[in-house]
Order: sequence, then structure tokens, then C-alpha cells
Amino acid sequence: MFTPQYSITNKILNNISKIEAAEEIIKHSPLLPLWEKQFKEDAIVRSVYHGTHIEGNQLKKDEAKDILQGKDVIGRPRDIQEIINYRRVVEFIDEEAQKKIEKITEPLIKKFHRLIVDRILTGETVGEYRNKQVVVKNSQTGEITFRPPPPVEVPFLMREFFYWLNREDKDQIHPVLKAGIAHHELVRIHPFIDGNGRIARTVATLILFLGGYDIRRFFSLEEYYDKDAVSYYENLQKASSGNLTAWLEYFTFGASIEFERIKEKILRLSKDVKLKERFGGQQIFLTERQMKIIEYIQEVGFLQNQSFLTLFPNVSEDTVLRDVQDLVKKNLIKKIGSTKAARYVMV
Repeated sequence: MFTPQYSITNKILNNISKIEAAEEIIKHSPLLPLWEKQFKEDAIVRSVYHGTHIEGNQLKKDEAKDILQGKDVIGRPRDIQEIINYRRVVEFIDEEAQKKIEKITEPLIKKFHRLIVDRILTGETVGEYRNKQVVVKNSQTGEITFRPPPPVEVPFLMREFFYWLNREDKDQIHPVLKAGIAHHELVRIHPFIDGNGRIARTVATLILFLGGYDIRRFFSLEEYYDKDAVSYYENLQKASSGNLTAWLEYFTFGASIEFERIKEKILRLSKDVKLKERFGGQQIFLTERQMKIIEYIQEVGFLQNQSFLTLFPNVSEDTVLRDVQDLVKKNLIKKIGSTKAARYVMV
């Protein structure tokens, strides 16, 4: 039976506490931008680009973004198809998470694989476990760095994995640790002929979503791995001894960095905790200019008309005034005085 071996170290505890603190702030933020959709789109672009780049995709980030927007890009057909496929699987796991599925099953993971390798692999290798031995090589030296289990063991190892993943006491494992363990085990088993890294990262993300750690789908773990791919593969390799502690320290640290980054992006929208109390949990949607106005008043203490040009040098005073008046209507700020020297302050 699959029983992962690891210790809960101070590093792991510290990383998870940062993740939970960031997730709590983001979840209960009283102010959100109108361009929340752009946050999610940005996370998708980062996930898709970095999730394929780490596997050797040669397209640049802007090219990946163009493909996702339906634009024509010149590149290797496989690279272009990988981008399209990874977008599909990212959207698919979002749909599955919204259904609040109770189990991650073998048919589901095989469905992930079919999406990931669509029009890249053909025949019986699509959505089916590998039937031959494979090795993982260093892309620079050609040296064999990892030899996965023989193909005859794959179905048995995957059954053990699913049993562990879906057992009744599964909730006793913290979702972040569960995601990290599943990520490594799928890389170790290497169940498919190709696409195993993408499968592992997809399943890890879904586990986080189902465990309540979705932070509005704003995050991308793939970017952290891709920015230092050598470290990513080295830490995976460290766990080949059977002890996952070092890998889980690495995995939780990467997640904490991404969650902290998103937290900082959201935090500037609602520094005043009284806003949350005043609106009784209701979330107020603001434009980017309005967020900048709120941030300025929170920092300086007030805003006057003569500061409009400093804040927005390329925007007319009338346009800024409309934003300000909308904030007044939303009861976020109030006007003191009636002349041009009047001040706008937080309510």
C-alpha cells in the first residue's frame, strides 16, 4: 500500500501558515477590481506558458498569450498544440472543482491526459498507461537522471495511489501537503508515455482547488517551477530515496511565494479592515483608477483636485472626478468642503 514517508518540519509549518494567512486575506478582501477576470486570465497564461516551457516548449510568453487569444503564431506545430491543450486542461479542472467532485479517479486522470496530448500523441498511447519502459534524461548532458518503474507495475501503483488519494481519512492530510505528495508520486510512477509532468501539476492544482485553496483561481504554481527548473528537478530527485520531506519543503515554499504574491496584489485594495465590517461582507468592485485613488487617500490621508494630474498625468480632470464621485456614491470616501480646495477622505 502506498504510504508516503515524510516529517512535518518547521519549514513546512511556516510555509503552510503563510499560505493560510494569504488565502484568508484574499478570500475576505472587501474590495475587488472590476478586472478580476484579467487576474484569472493572467494566471491561466502563466500556468499554460510556464507549464509547457518547463517541458521544452520553445514559444515565448507573448506568443503563448497570442495563441490563447486565438491569434496566428509562427512556431513548431507541437509547441502551439501544447499551449492549446494545456489551456483546455486548466479550464477543465476549474469546471471539475466547481462541481465539487468527491474523488479524483483513474478515468478522470486519463481524461486529463487525453486533453494534454490531443493531436500530439496518437493511437493507444492517448489516455492509456504506458506499455514500455521509459527513462528521464538531462536535456543538456543526455545523462539518465531517473528510471521510472517498469510498465507492468504501473496499473498496480496507480491503483494504490488512487486508494491513498480517496481514502476515507484523506481529510486528515492538509490539502497543500496532499497536493505535493500527489505531484511527486505521479512524477515517480510516470504512468504515461508523455505528459507526466503536466499531469502531476494539473492534479496538484485540482487538489488545492478541492481543498479550498483556490484563491479565486489567481495563482500559478508552474511559474515558480519554471523560473528555476534545475531546482525543481533536483528537489523531485531528492525524494527518490522514499522520504518526501525535502520535496514538501520545496513544494510548500513555492506555493507560499505564489500565494503571498497574490495577497500583496489584493491587499492594497483594502488596507482598512473597517471596510469589511461596514459593508457586512459585501464586496465592492472598483476600476484600476479607483483603486489607485483609494490607495492614495489611505497613504496621504486625503485627496484634492489639484492632485489629480499627479496621480493620472494622462487622464482628464473630468474623468478622474467621475471616478471620485462614484467612490462617494459607494460610500467609500466623502467630500469635505465645497470649493476646489475641498478634500476627499475615507469615510
